Amino acid sequence: FICDKMIERNRERHKSPRSKDGRGSEKSVTIQAPTGEPLLANDSTRTEDAQDDNWGETTTAITGTSEHSISQEDIARISKDMEDSVGLDCRRYLGLTVAAALGLLVFLTPIAFILLPPILWRDELEPCGTICEGLFISVAFKLLILLIGTWALFFRKQRADVPRVFVFRALLLVLIFLFVVSYWLFYGVRILDSRDRNYQGIVQYAVSLVDALLFIHYLAIVLLELRQLQPVFTLQVVRSTDGESRFYSLGHLSIQRAALVVLENYYKDFTIYNPNLLTASKFRAAKHMAGLKVYNVDGPSNNATGQSRAMIAAAARRRDSSHNELYYEEAEHERRVKKRRARLVVAVEEAFIHIQRLQAEEQQKAPGEVMDPREAAQAIFPSMARALQKYLRTTRQQHHHSMESILQHLAFCITNSMTPKAFLERYLSAGPTLQYDRERWLSTQWRLVSDEAVTNGLRDGLVFVLKCLDFSLVVTVKKIPFIVLSEEFIDPKSHKFVLRLQSETSV
Repeated sequence: FICDKMIERNRERHKSPRSKDGRGSEKSVTIQAPTGEPLLANDSTRTEDAQDDNWGETTTAITGTSEHSISQEDIARISKDMEDSVGLDCRRYLGLTVAAALGLLVFLTPIAFILLPPILWRDELEPCGTICEGLFISVAFKLLILLIGTWALFFRKQRADVPRVFVFRALLLVLIFLFVVSYWLFYGVRILDSRDRNYQGIVQYAVSLVDALLFIHYLAIVLLELRQLQPVFTLQVVRSTDGESRFYSLGHLSIQRAALVVLENYYKDFTIYNPNLLTASKFRAAKHMAGLKVYNVDGPSNNATGQSRAMIAAAARRRDSSHNELYYEEAEHERRVKKRRARLVVAVEEAFIHIQRLQAEEQQKAPGEVMDPREAAQAIFPSMARALQKYLRTTRQQHHHSMESILQHLAFCITNSMTPKAFLERYLSAGPTLQYDRERWLSTQWRLVSDEAVTNGLRDGLVFVLKCLDFSLVVTVKKIPFIVLSEEFIDPKSHKFVLRLQSETSV
């Protein structure tokens, strides 16, 4: 008997790898999502429409040996980040180091011009008196103004890493460096070597340096800030997956800076990218092709060309009736969405009514027994969780919202005494990308693709593409047309008219 049992086990063990899906020899593990993961698992869209409304009740979650999961997209994104992080960090800190060293040189140069003569040949200097003291005060205040202006213009937190240097900023740094070096050369040849005794002239030389630096700072404001304010171009941004588009007006900018402005506006203007909405059409086309079969009545043959032509002809004939199927599928989907939306609205309204009842009861309790908004959100969330879960699955938004984010939003609405409609607005319609958690964005690494150098300026007819892992943004540049506006004068007397009445009457 024992030998028979062992033989049966061996047979089952050898049969298991022959299963169709190849999972018979693997360990069956269901991964439980940790806190912060989506409220609902990403179910296959192929079977979602075929399931009934109560399929969530029969779903069982089993905790396995692993608590974390990672997809192929995450692996590709992590590898891309590791490749680019080293070069970007080195380039960023190198630019900051060069700018900081040059700024330190600029601010210490006028002070050194004033202090070096008294230190090296004090006894040989001519007395300056009140004039030099006034110049000292002038230099001090001008340096303070230059320091504040430089901090406000240059020392800002970097918003993004661009592929190339900013041309105008690099030109200004080179100009400042050459300017300071030329002043040092003249100072070394005409003052240090000859030990000039005219201390007032030396101080005025330092004042002229500070004045020139202030003018360079004004030039930097014009080139970096004021030049781009006047709109010159209109940019049309189209998302490649769903065709959503926006229009933006920009001034004279380089391609990489225009791309940066487009991305900054993308996160607040475009609705969040939902790849699950794009799988329905692909599944429909695959289902139509899968339903076609070719039979060869003449016997076995290797005529693949004839079979492909038959498949194409059958698909063309079937395409004529596919619009009816699409119409009924969309109508059924809209019906399900409306029904589950109504259930969700009713459940949320009842939950908020329960909150109001709890708040009325808490006003009669002692201060130590009052429930905080987080506890109140956790208390009423189970009453609306099922309706919200079904609605998010139907609208394919489950991967955008985690249970923790829903609880935080519910606690926020309770704290600020918001209505049920204000709570539901985030879930009834897709919002901009910034509305969701950062890990749901799916687009933080971008690549700029352009036929021209990214440091070139915008021009009419230019097209460049911003690519991320899942989709791309196609940007088309159009120049704002020149508008001719003329004036037409209307004489106020031209509005006057004369009313003539007939003199005949019925009498």
